[in-house]
Amino acid sequence: MKELVFLLEEESAKVMLESLLPRMLNAEIKPRLLAFEGKQDLEKQMVRKMRSYLNPRARFIVMRDQDATPDCRVAKEALLARCAEAGRQGVALVRIACHELESFYLADLAAVEAGLGMNGLAKHQSTAKFRDPDALQNPSKKLLVLTKQRYQKVSGSRVIGQHLDVGNERSSSFKNLIAGIKRMEQELLGLAA
Repeated sequence: MKELVFLLEEESAKVMLESLLPRMLNAEIKPRLLAFEGKQDLEKQMVRKMRSYLNPRARFIVMRDQDATPDCRVAKEALLARCAEAGRQGVALVRIACHELESFYLADLAAVEAGLGMNGLAKHQSTAKFRDPDALQNPSKKLLVLTKQRYQKVSGSRVIGQHLDVGNERSSSFKNLIAGIKRMEQELLGLAA
C-alpha cells in the first residue's frame, strides 16, 4: 500500500489536510493523518511512531508550527534528526508553518471568506500585511480579529481547508508544504506495485 503519513502537531492541521488532500493526491495514495497534542507530544512520540510503522513503502511528512522558535531552521533540523533516529531519513520531510497554521489561511482570504460564509474578507488580501502572512506575528489572533471571532481553530480549519487554493504562493511555508506533498506523491507513485 502506498501511504503518505503525516505527523501533525495538532488536530487543526489534521482537519485542514483531511479536506485539502483529497483534492490534490492521486487516488492510489492513502493519506494517514496522526495528530498529536502539541509540539512537545509530537516530538516525544514521533521516533517511536515512525520506527514502529509497519509499511516499508510509507513516506512521512512531519508538520508543526514555528510559534516562538526564533529560527525555523533549528526546529526543522531537530525534527529531521528525530526522523533519522527513527531510521526514516530519506523517506521523511519536515515542514514548519511560519509562524502558525493560520498563516496559510491569511494567505488565502478568499478561502476564509468561503469557508466561514463571510463577505468582504478577500478584499483585504492586497493590503501589505496579508501579502506576506508568514511575516506576521500571532496570525491566529489576526485571523480572529479579521473574522470578528468567527474563526475557531478546529472547525474553522476544516471548512477553510475545503477552499484553500493549492497554487497559492503568498505563504512560503504553505507553498513548501504543497511542494513537499507533491514530491512525496511522485516518489510513492514511482514505487513498483
